[in-house]
Amino acid sequence: MSDTTPLLIGGEDVYTKDILAVESPWTRGRIGECCYAGEEEVARALESGSAGAESMRELRNYQRSEILHRAADAIAEQNESFARLIALEGGKPVREARGEASRAETTFRLAAEAARGWGGELLPLDINAGGGDRLALVRRFPLGLVTGISPFNFPLNLVAHKVAPALAVGDAINIKPASTTPLTALKLGELLLEAGLPPGGCNVIPTPSRLASPLIEDPRVKAVTFTGSAAVGWGIMKRAAGKRVCLELGGNAAAIVEPDCDLDHALKRILIGGYAHTGQVCISVQHILLHRDVHEDFLERFAPMVAGLRMGDPLEDETQVAAMIDEGEARRVEEWIGEAVDAGAEILCGGERDGNRINPAVLVNVPWDSRICVEEAFAPVTVVSSYDSFEAALERVNSWKYGLQTGVFTRDIGKAMTAYNRLDVGGVVIDDIPTLRVDNYPYGGVKNSGFGREGVKYAMEELSELKTLVVPAPR
Repeated sequence: MSDTTPLLIGGEDVYTKDILAVESPWTRGRIGECCYAGEEEVARALESGSAGAESMRELRNYQRSEILHRAADAIAEQNESFARLIALEGGKPVREARGEASRAETTFRLAAEAARGWGGELLPLDINAGGGDRLALVRRFPLGLVTGISPFNFPLNLVAHKVAPALAVGDAINIKPASTTPLTALKLGELLLEAGLPPGGCNVIPTPSRLASPLIEDPRVKAVTFTGSAAVGWGIMKRAAGKRVCLELGGNAAAIVEPDCDLDHALKRILIGGYAHTGQVCISVQHILLHRDVHEDFLERFAPMVAGLRMGDPLEDETQVAAMIDEGEARRVEEWIGEAVDAGAEILCGGERDGNRINPAVLVNVPWDSRICVEEAFAPVTVVSSYDSFEAALERVNSWKYGLQTGVFTRDIGKAMTAYNRLDVGGVVIDDIPTLRVDNYPYGGVKNSGFGREGVKYAMEELSELKTLVVPAPR
């Protein structure tokens, strides 16, 4: 039993008969295992989380802040340990995984600081005769028990973006991590207990999706925060009727490249944005929209750069691209590339599949209605096309059903503001890739990309409730 990582429920290690094998996407060999929650354990987590919510509500702001700071300290101390675990179970190159661990530390640090200053405002109500000399005290209160459902691609920091804000406002949270990458979340849960979190404040329960319905539908659950596919996310929203819901869903992000930009800078950044974590990032650069004046020069330089990316073991510091999370996903991408080629697209480099490994690919002349264009590729593939006017590029981005983030490479402030005002997306990044995310700003999308916002302060607002106290004037 000691080699099997247990569930974490109510501050205790919980062992089950059902075991989940965790495999390396790169070697496809077993790297560990953990217990798998069944109906009994899910029910126990709901009961424990409900009690934990009461304990969390009783903590003072400074106490929650101190717990979160200690958790951040522990993540910093174990950065390399977390990075290697993320690389092993998720296939993320270890140098990127170190960055994820550092971001998770920042996420907890932001939550700790926000928790200490979590207050409200005092409003005079003498805006008309009826208000008189009354005052209104407006504060945010915890919702209670939250369910967090996280994906495989950021098994630490996307868990942190659900856990840290919930704890900061005084909620308890049950985390269902991705079944492909559960060990990182379980490790984080243990650190939170060591940091002084009350039992039930954060339960970590890997469980099959077919058994997860109570985590969404049980009346004790007051909010659900989900990161994953659009199809699953919108289904959760229907099932969570009457609850607070935050959905961070997919995207097919574009980088628009204007002729006034620094092309060397754009090439370097788009190479990172398109192929980091093997393209398995919801704000990965999927579309490269090039102004006609830079189209030829960009492509001549970009395709060899992509072909030269080092593919290898994610535990090696030199590795830039590794394997996709599983063979099914790699087969899907291979099929989508094949469909595009059959319809007239040309592959400039890559696209070959070996198991769950896809060689980094660049496609041109891709029909706009092909799945590699209109759906989320979530793979090491970029689709390159040209445009004649800046307005045409903006219209192209707005025509897609997703709207998460867009990068615009320009040094023209007028174009920057036009993009900000006109693009129907959650975020516009000027002179950089849409893959950029800093953990203190509001992050989320519109259209099929989601509902609500993450980013510590903004997630805290999503996971709390405003309450007003009206105080009468002295008599």
